[in-house]
Amino acid sequence: MPPSYNLLMLTPTEKIWHNGRFIPWESATIHVLSHVVSYGSSVFEGIRCYSTPSGPAVFRLREHVRRMVDSAKIYRMDNIGFSADQLAEAMLELVRVNKMDSCYLRPIVMRGYGEMGVNGMKNPIDVFIACWTWGQYLGEEALAEGVDVCVSSWNRMAPNTLPALAKAGANYMNSQLIKMEAITNGYSEGIALDVAGFVSEGSGENIFVVRDGKILTPPLGASVLPGITRDAILALAREAGIPVVETIIPREMLYIADEVFFSGTAAEITPIRSIDRITIGAGRRGPVAERLQKEFFGVINGTREDTHGWLSPVHALVG
Repeated sequence: MPPSYNLLMLTPTEKIWHNGRFIPWESATIHVLSHVVSYGSSVFEGIRCYSTPSGPAVFRLREHVRRMVDSAKIYRMDNIGFSADQLAEAMLELVRVNKMDSCYLRPIVMRGYGEMGVNGMKNPIDVFIACWTWGQYLGEEALAEGVDVCVSSWNRMAPNTLPALAKAGANYMNSQLIKMEAITNGYSEGIALDVAGFVSEGSGENIFVVRDGKILTPPLGASVLPGITRDAILALAREAGIPVVETIIPREMLYIADEVFFSGTAAEITPIRSIDRITIGAGRRGPVAERLQKEFFGVINGTREDTHGWLSPVHALVG
């Protein structure tokens, strides 16, 4: 069964960062006629801060900030008003101000209130950063038991329509259709195909297919978001000596795979146990996903050496 919606409910924290200052959670509001409301003109990130033996640490903070700045550039939001370093420090400070040991961070860049019309280039740009406690996106038990998913009837955006490399709010209307269809039909998640009919990604996750000890994952040209957790998995797999190929994947490969799993900031590494009611492998987490989970969670929990420098400590290290 799909995970409980209660897992995704927001628990307010004390402060939200807005354009360089901290404001109360309940004061982080926008006008109903802000450009973003009518036209979806926002880019954003999802970032996790993990509890480690040395204190809270944010996973791949710089890479997330860079992707958000890149997304803003693609949509001609050139004047964010803050450097990448300032945005990164604001996120660390937000975690400190809210006294969080672990949390989910959501920075958003949006076109605000001003002119009305499709062209929002004269509208002011607002930057918000919020954080809150958020559990496993697809359910705690999913990490071992896996989830049931379907191939969606909705395709990912065609090239030269909406830029898949940008993590933009507008793109997630497509994701909502995929997710809602899956939930309505009794699945936890949907897998979208690209316009050519090849495997693309989930509504909010990248996807990996294991066959004969080799990992396959769709290339960026298959309308996938350049996932930062995806990139981490590719690095960990190569370190573990697991062959990795970025290649187009036909739909039917999903059904005959030894393993299939999702990755993402929210989903982390979540195995898939069935697709379209067809059991994948043993019908639960397979050995490749389990090994990668061990390596990944070792890094983010601080029990494995962070050789890549992926963790940014929230509090300055002393000594």
